[in-house]
Amino acid sequence: MSLQLRFDHLGLVVSRLDRGRKHLANGLGIADWTDEVVDPVNGVRLQFGRDAAGVCYELLEPLDETSPVHGALKTGKAILNHVAYRIPDLDEWQQRMRQYGWAKTSDPKPAIAYDGRRIQFFVSPVKHLIEVIEAWDHEHIFTSPG
Repeated sequence: MSLQLRFDHLGLVVSRLDRGRKHLANGLGIADWTDEVVDPVNGVRLQFGRDAAGVCYELLEPLDETSPVHGALKTGKAILNHVAYRIPDLDEWQQRMRQYGWAKTSDPKPAIAYDGRRIQFFVSPVKHLIEVIEAWDHEHIFTSPG
């Protein structure tokens, strides 16, 4: 089984997208953003931003108290929530994760931000959370303010 993955983003939990954008713009100079996306299947409102080094950040605002990221805001833990990678085959990736002791946190779900392609989260034996996105060829569309 070959290891094929591409870095996609760092997931950051925020109470509101506008506040998260302001802090990343002020602190890291992020000016390029995608459109906001509401994803009721995954319980979040989200937006991607890209810094001058090309690093992509995903801001995640919980839609309500049932959102999987709501607890991070409540406890102040896991605000830097996850690292995400694009992969070509989620079924193959699931086998690899089981083989190396990673546990799935949920079943695969479609993600609106990735045109309905499947995403899934896994936690490593040392408690790191990753997201894999079955969207090998996906590219975020960023716009500059203007």
